[in-house]
Amino acid sequence: MSAKSDRVKGQAKQVAGILTRNKDLEARGKADRRAGEAKEKVGHAKDKVDEVIGKTQDTVEGLIDKAGASQHKK
Repeated sequence: MSAKSDRVKGQAKQVAGILTRNKDLEARGKADRRAGEAKEKVGHAKDKVDEVIGKTQDTVEGLIDKAGASQHKK
């Protein structure tokens, strides 16, 4: 299941628990919602790390190209 669907499912369980005064269902819903939120945050962090790695690789490749070009000029 995706992070968003986990979060939405948890919210639904939590609300159902509140409406029915079922503390166990409410607690399970809250746990599911928080797990979904955590997965979303991990996904966002992973995307940022991938972005930084990509930019770093581009920078390193550019430096390597410049170093190679300067060697040919001599």
